[in-house]
Amino acid sequence: MSIVRTREDFEAEELERLAPFASKSGASEGRLVAEVDHPYRTAFQRDRDRVVHSRAFRRLEYKTQVFVYHEGDHYRNRLTHTLEGAQIARTIARILRLNEDLAEAIALTHDLGHTPFGHAGERVLDHLLEGDGGFDHNRQTLRVVDWLESRYPDFRGLNLTLEAREGVLKHGCDWEHPVPLPTLAAQRSLESQVADIADEIAYVNHDLDDGLCAGLLDYEGLQELALWREAFAATPEKAHRAGGTVERSQVVIALINYLVSDVVAETARRLGAVSLPDLAAVRRHGDPLVGFSERVEREKLLLKRFLFEHFYNHPRVLATTRKAERVMSDLFQVYREDPSLLPVAVRGRFDSESEVRVIADYIAGMTDRYAIEEHRKLLDPHDLA
Repeated sequence: MSIVRTREDFEAEELERLAPFASKSGASEGRLVAEVDHPYRTAFQRDRDRVVHSRAFRRLEYKTQVFVYHEGDHYRNRLTHTLEGAQIARTIARILRLNEDLAEAIALTHDLGHTPFGHAGERVLDHLLEGDGGFDHNRQTLRVVDWLESRYPDFRGLNLTLEAREGVLKHGCDWEHPVPLPTLAAQRSLESQVADIADEIAYVNHDLDDGLCAGLLDYEGLQELALWREAFAATPEKAHRAGGTVERSQVVIALINYLVSDVVAETARRLGAVSLPDLAAVRRHGDPLVGFSERVEREKLLLKRFLFEHFYNHPRVLATTRKAERVMSDLFQVYREDPSLLPVAVRGRFDSESEVRVIADYIAGMTDRYAIEEHRKLLDPHDLA
């Protein structure tokens, strides 16, 4: 037996190890532009690697999750959120005998289209482009990987597999896409569904952690939530005695474990209740197959409502949100009124693409830091620093 494992070896292992309804890299429906297979990496492994090496992925480090980058080094940003979500996706996929590489690739890709300043920036662009198709970060992510990244001589974008692109396109708005869109069936692959729910588990838990760390949430208020009480009770007593960061971290870990375990158990129950001989049967199925149990789904919605009321709408967060909205709106208006302020390469796209969409692409690709600096440079003539 050779010590070297080839792509064919990985593909053969998938056929033996994965469930019949899992996505198999050897059966991928391919890419927009055909490429020669890699000798050692499967199609989905190449998808993952291309995303990690992209410029859009690197920029996630300075894009807001909830707190803008200059508010502290210990809060999550889009990059740390993405990595946490990808780790959870791999765990769930591994347990359910799904394709871990595809689930990870989708999870790593899903936020590449996010604007600076998180959902606040997205809302501004959606409003400003209301008559031109609007703006949605999922659809923008597909635009990034299909069109805006520039790394290869034979095609624009990253030329990801249809399976990875399908996983990104959950929903979206009505603007024209430059290449054919994936055809969405009744359901997407189980790996896509896993990436979605892993993203939700990740952001709910790390927003709790960040909110507590910032002093915007407290244990007493969270005690009204059943999920928090159960996680708190499941936390080892020595962690409670340690208090502080250790206690907070251990409660959040317990909550992640609880939610992941519930997803695994409920998804296994759903899969066991239906006949799914292959991936095609998954796509034909009427209802999602990956999800929480009914009770935990209800409790999770209460937790998200609590975060919305007490964290996302906290005066400190809202003050930052208003500033972010002003920065985004001002930049868009300035570029519309004087396109000469845009880089030459951006203006060069006006001949073949919608001007407002090109400007939206440019602003959406900014980091928080760059957007703030650009706003200061263009709109504060008294700041000569």
